[in-house]
Amino acid sequence: MIRRALLISSALAFAALLAACSDSGSKPAGNAGAGAAQQAAPVGVITLTKGTFPITTILPGRAETFQTADIRPQVSGLIREVAFKDGGEIKKGDLLYQIEDAPYIAAVEQAKAAISKAQASVPSAESNLDRYQRLVGSGATQIEFETAKTTLLQAKAEVESAKAALAAAQIDLDHTRIVAPFDGIIDQTAVNVGNVVSANQTTALTTIRQLDPIYISLTESSTNLLKLRDAMAAGDIKGEANVVFHLILENGKEYNQQGKLDMSKQVVSETTGTFIIRVLFPNPDRIVLPGMYVRATVELGAEAGYALPQLATSRDANGRLTAQFVSADGKVETRAFENSSPSNNSWLVTEGIKDGDQLIVSGLQSITSGMPVKPVPMKINDNGVVVPAEQPAAGDAQKPAAK
Repeated sequence: MIRRALLISSALAFAALLAACSDSGSKPAGNAGAGAAQQAAPVGVITLTKGTFPITTILPGRAETFQTADIRPQVSGLIREVAFKDGGEIKKGDLLYQIEDAPYIAAVEQAKAAISKAQASVPSAESNLDRYQRLVGSGATQIEFETAKTTLLQAKAEVESAKAALAAAQIDLDHTRIVAPFDGIIDQTAVNVGNVVSANQTTALTTIRQLDPIYISLTESSTNLLKLRDAMAAGDIKGEANVVFHLILENGKEYNQQGKLDMSKQVVSETTGTFIIRVLFPNPDRIVLPGMYVRATVELGAEAGYALPQLATSRDANGRLTAQFVSADGKVETRAFENSSPSNNSWLVTEGIKDGDQLIVSGLQSITSGMPVKPVPMKINDNGVVVPAEQPAAGDAQKPAAK
């Protein structure tokens, strides 16, 4: 039985071999080219056109408060009221703490009484001076006249001194009401009702931070600083007011407010070769909080050229920008570019490309230079995702570009 099975298997294998040879002999020679054409891998491409694109750079940074104030008492006394909610929003002039004011009210009343007493002596001093002035040379000596004049001046000085004492007492009374110096967010209180505080103590009662607007401190290299100055000298940038800043938050989303240059340190760090740029951003909804690490995209000007999406490019061993194109004969062509400038999510290239060139943007992992490919028109949407050029499929918006 085993021998019979082996004979049957051998016969079937021989028959299959004959059939294969017969099929290959019956095919016309012209089908060999068609078989090679079927091996061309489909790749997504975009057609490049020369245009004017912004020159940008991305800088790391950190958010900082616009204003910060440690609240300390300016008079001593017992805390009678804590008028805010910890962590709440406060407005300029809102009451924060009320210090017991009874002693300070009494001081004000005492100062008012001192003014009245001082003012009471002024009329008698004035009349005494008038009397001596009339009697000088006929019953009153010049010395008595001068003494009366001095007495009047002293009486008026007592009035002014009492008024100054009243002003000082009123200032102390006003300081029993500790109010917010500006709009902001207030921290937790360090004291409660019944605690005694001292004037100008070292320990703060609480802290207020103003978050709208907010500062972003960016770190830039000294090399890029020289490029920025060269661009301004060439007229690409008309001044600091023309520099536009866009913020990228920690979650990768772009912040919907534009920033303006506030100042920069004029000293380059000896250890890192960088300097600090401070940018002011509106923050009405307090989305950006102090301490957040962010990135800022800075538009330094504009230049004419071709924008190569970063997702379709790489760097060779020499640091040159490289990209894959479809050649005239339908094969993969690798091009390297000596000079390129960042432009948002693309690299701006001015040489080595012409209008109509097809840049490969998807299927990059399955191709090599010189390999035949079949171009499929694609486009890159606002989210940086490669989608079909005609009509995107329903799930393409969430499908990342293939490399």
